[in-house]
Amino acid sequence: MKLQNRVAVITGAGAGIGRFSALEFAKEGALVVVADINHIGALQTAGLIEAQGGTALAIGADVADPASVERLVDLTLRRFGQVNVLFNNAAVQVNKTVEDTTFEEWNREIAVNLGGVFLCSKYFLPELRKTRGCIVNMSSVNGFFVEPFCAGYCATKAAIIGLTKAMAIDHGKEGIRVNCICPGYIDAGLAEGYFLAQPDPDAARASAGKLHALWRIGRPEEVGRAAVFLASDAASFVTGASLVVDGGFGSGLPPAL
Repeated sequence: MKLQNRVAVITGAGAGIGRFSALEFAKEGALVVVADINHIGALQTAGLIEAQGGTALAIGADVADPASVERLVDLTLRRFGQVNVLFNNAAVQVNKTVEDTTFEEWNREIAVNLGGVFLCSKYFLPELRKTRGCIVNMSSVNGFFVEPFCAGYCATKAAIIGLTKAMAIDHGKEGIRVNCICPGYIDAGLAEGYFLAQPDPDAARASAGKLHALWRIGRPEEVGRAAVFLASDAASFVTGASLVVDGGFGSGLPPAL
C-alpha cells in the first residue's frame, strides 16, 4: 500500500472528488480525516471508508474560518497524533461574469477556494514539518485558460497554481513537497451540478466528453488516484508541479462526417 498508516486530511471530502479521493487514500492504507462544512456528508464518507475496512474521522470544518481550521488541526492530532498529508480540495463555484457577481459571492469564492488553501496550509505546516509530509492543492485546467461565466472561479484556480509553486520553494528545504492537480471536466462535484442543471444531463455529459481527446469526461476516482500518487513516495522528487488530469481537454476532434 502506497500510504500505509499515513494520516491524510482531505477538505471538501463530504462529496464529489473529495469523497472519491478519500476512498482512494483509504484503499492505499491512509488514516483519513474527512473534513467538510457539510458534517453529514463527511460522516457519510467516513462510513463508506469504514465499511471497506478503513479508518476515518469525520470533522465538520469551514476552511474559510481560522478558528474552524485550528479546531480541525486539534481534533486531527487528538485522534491520530500526527499529519502526513494535507489535501486542500474544498471549493465553491459561482457561474457568473464579474459584473453579475455579488460582493458576497466574490468574497466567499476567494475565501474558500484560495483562502482555504492558505489557512489549512498555514495551520498544518508545523505538523507537516515534523513528518516531512506533503500538501496537494486542488486547482483546475481553468487555472491555465478560462471559460465563460466563471471569472471568480478561474481567478482562484490560477492563484492556487502560483501559491503552490511559492510554498514548494519556501518549504522544500524542510522536506515538504507541495503540488497541485488541475482536472478537466469530472463527473462529480461542481461539474455534476452543472450537468444536472441542464435539460438533458446525459446529452450534456456526452457533448462535454467530445471536447476531450479520450472522448469522455473524467471519473472522480481518477483524480483521487492522481492525488494518491502526489502524496506517495512515488512522487518523492516532484514538487511545485501542476499535474493536469483532463483527458486531453480541448483536444477532442469533431465526429467524422
